[in-house]
Amino acid sequence: MNQATPLRQFLAKPMVRWWIVGLFFTGFNIPALYVLHEVLGLTVAIATLITAELITILRFFLNDRWVFGHPRPTWQRLWQYHLSNASSFVIWWLAVNGIESAGVHYLIASLLATAISVGWSMATNFLWIWRKKSQEEGRSP
Repeated sequence: MNQATPLRQFLAKPMVRWWIVGLFFTGFNIPALYVLHEVLGLTVAIATLITAELITILRFFLNDRWVFGHPRPTWQRLWQYHLSNASSFVIWWLAVNGIESAGVHYLIASLLATAISVGWSMATNFLWIWRKKSQEEGRSP
């Protein structure tokens, strides 16, 4: 009996792959920021912008191909992904500040806001950008 089969089945699920991609790029963020700021001498403001955009683009391509199985990326999905990420950031920012202003420590507020923004990101990724098209949507009039 093949012991890897349950693991392969688990890793084949889009939701699992989506989390793997997100966690991978969370770990990639710090070294990328370090290189841009410490090695290349960019300001933190510029380095964070470049890092955020670089990671957004790389995550898009990996999500599009590996997580959701599209053979080729499209400009529409890339634009939608950028919009999704931007709206997730706004939600995170508003939630951190709103929760903190209610008396919760800012680090706990950030953790709670992250859960909220990740939930939004999952919804926009799975239900909007890469949603499965119904047969009705796929038909031409």
